[in-house]
Amino acid sequence: MASRSLAAAIDWTRIYSSLGLGKETVASLQAFRKRHTEAQRIHSQYATQATSVNIEHYRSVLKNQAVVDEAERILREFKPATYDVNEHIRAIEAFESKAIAKAEETSVKIDEELKNLQSTLANIEDARPFEDLTVDDVAQARPEILKAVNTMMKKGKFTVPGYKEKFGDLSMV
Repeated sequence: MASRSLAAAIDWTRIYSSLGLGKETVASLQAFRKRHTEAQRIHSQYATQATSVNIEHYRSVLKNQAVVDEAERILREFKPATYDVNEHIRAIEAFESKAIAKAEETSVKIDEELKNLQSTLANIEDARPFEDLTVDDVAQARPEILKAVNTMMKKGKFTVPGYKEKFGDLSMV
């Protein structure tokens, strides 16, 4: 009964909105909620049904009394199976702890990435316009460009690989 009152006390819409969960996670939670509600409904339906068998009724209706005796013996000897769920609970708790650790690790990575993106955005916002850059500024920011230009100058080759394919041949010849 305590689990029912706890399940009813959960504000699912608040969980969906305040935790910033992804669409897949929200869909999984909603599917879980639906399965849980359906399981509760089926459980309450079966809990209200009678669990006793009126053997005397079958003795008066059936001609084959051996079948009734066999059924009575089986019912009398029946012991419901018991399962040790502790192992499953331990596995679930281990999975939960791993999931929480992975979520915390992901949260740290996201925070780092967010800081990097914010600094990149600040650099973009504070950057000089492209028209105001000098060749020295570009060479300082990307030294490999200067190296490639120097190599082209030494070889006497002044074409950029892939330029013609991307922009077409703009030569005057």
